[in-house]
Amino acid sequence: MRVSKYGVALAALAAGSMAVSGCSEKKDSSIADKDKLVIGVKYDQPALGQKTGSGVEGFDVDVANYIAKKMGKSVEFKEAKSGNRESFLANGTVDMIIATYSITPARKPKVTFAGPYIITHQDIMVRGNDNSIKDLAALKGKKLCAVQGSNSWKNITEGTNKDKVKVAAKTIPAQGYDECITQLKGGTIDAVSTDATILAGFVNREGSALKVANSPFTDEKYGVGIKKGDEKGCEAVNKAITDMYKDGTAKTLWDKWFGKAGLPFEANQPPAEGCKA
Repeated sequence: MRVSKYGVALAALAAGSMAVSGCSEKKDSSIADKDKLVIGVKYDQPALGQKTGSGVEGFDVDVANYIAKKMGKSVEFKEAKSGNRESFLANGTVDMIIATYSITPARKPKVTFAGPYIITHQDIMVRGNDNSIKDLAALKGKKLCAVQGSNSWKNITEGTNKDKVKVAAKTIPAQGYDECITQLKGGTIDAVSTDATILAGFVNREGSALKVANSPFTDEKYGVGIKKGDEKGCEAVNKAITDMYKDGTAKTLWDKWFGKAGLPFEANQPPAEGCKA
């Protein structure tokens, strides 16, 4: 009998531990319930997410800090590359991605997106002395950098652009945009095409060696990537983004990072995509 009571006590203790563990897991299932957020940002994109001697800086980094502060959270930054953003969210490596992460139909089944927090447009960057590429059509037969995990080059070769025109450019793979810049300056490729915000940062850094064609052909909605299904967390982020526009911080940050490049700020907050799965 004494053994039986002991066994019952152990079972009760185990059940209690499971219940506590279950509650803990449930609590931490939403970013809204965490005290600290690990946020994935780019480390190689000047003016957006750039690794420096003192940490990381840029527009996306400032937006991340603003959102976290509004949510009452501390922040830890982790490098997120274009190719690992979905996997980082799915496996819990990060809680949130704010890294020039365009909201697309292909990504929505895998990621819950808050925002967008800004809308930019895809453009083309070439060497400063190259006048042969002035628009989308001129990329035909040219060597185009194709960053792993990015949709930018597909918008050209697969015709997912405003003109719905497929351009037969020759794609050259790269792991990140810094690699693209090295190849472009060295003559290995002819063009880099991605969001104007990204290109503006590189032109600011590299000076007259590079230039932007100023021929936009997509609308890119930058979203805040969250683990799929976290509706509560998504709504909290959307509230913070609304506050960012209402109190003028969105424009302040845009002017801080892109004012020198002359990129116009779109004053109206972009309509939220919605948080329901």
